[in-house]
Amino acid sequence: MTSPVPAWCLATVLLGTALLYLLGVVAVRRRGGWWPAGRAACWAAGHVAAAAALLGPPAHAAHHDFTAQMTGHLLLGMITPLLLVLAAPVTLALRALPVARARTLSHLLASRPVRTLTHPVTAALLNGGGLGALYLTGLHRAMGEHAGVNVAVHAHVVLAGYLFTAAIAGVDPAPHRPGPRVRAAALIAFLAAHAILAKHLYGHPPAGVLPADARAGAQLMYYGGDAVDLALIVVFCRQWYRAADPRRRDRPVTPRIPHQRPPRAPWRLPAPVAADRG
Repeated sequence: MTSPVPAWCLATVLLGTALLYLLGVVAVRRRGGWWPAGRAACWAAGHVAAAAALLGPPAHAAHHDFTAQMTGHLLLGMITPLLLVLAAPVTLALRALPVARARTLSHLLASRPVRTLTHPVTAALLNGGGLGALYLTGLHRAMGEHAGVNVAVHAHVVLAGYLFTAAIAGVDPAPHRPGPRVRAAALIAFLAAHAILAKHLYGHPPAGVLPADARAGAQLMYYGGDAVDLALIVVFCRQWYRAADPRRRDRPVTPRIPHQRPPRAPWRLPAPVAADRG
């Protein structure tokens, strides 16, 4: 997905958001808290994926290559959101901000508009509906003709992907998040719509796209999307399994990301195997 925004501007935005996350980690640690390095690594990897989509080879080839454009879609709309959600930026912000601002953010997240926007059904409609509008209407052609439309589509792709991923398998606190059955239904519906759209593009290329290029792009969308969706399903099922564990129900509720580093079990030599006395 190519962008009319200058590369230096996109790089500045990506570096700025990456630095903002790093400053949050520093603020948490200065208060004596702890933040997992794996979460920070997910944030960095998400930015690398976004940079590859917006500044890398797919961005330069997307204006004449539908397969390259689809590669950008997978990077920007599926891989980047999954990595950013796993980085738990909202949890980090709540711990890094001063108490008054953290409470303001918490109230904002609990407001009715945000609850509606982050509901799995709403997020699935925004994500899947945006893809349908992009490839089944004249929006795809308009992207190449109007810079403003191009920027708006890029922003929608990454934001809708983030909202959907967070609604299905978010790790940030969301007291109004629906139960796993509702999220599973929304996820299955989105997977079906994504697969149907890919098959449709295989036989019905968007305007201005050669049939062979459309088939290659549709195959990438179908199989590449399945690979990313499989990772999302694993994260979702793991969360569901842990929530349904009866041993956890008897324990007090604790944050998903501990405030302090969990103690490590001391390493010990394996117990010797008892000699066969038989």
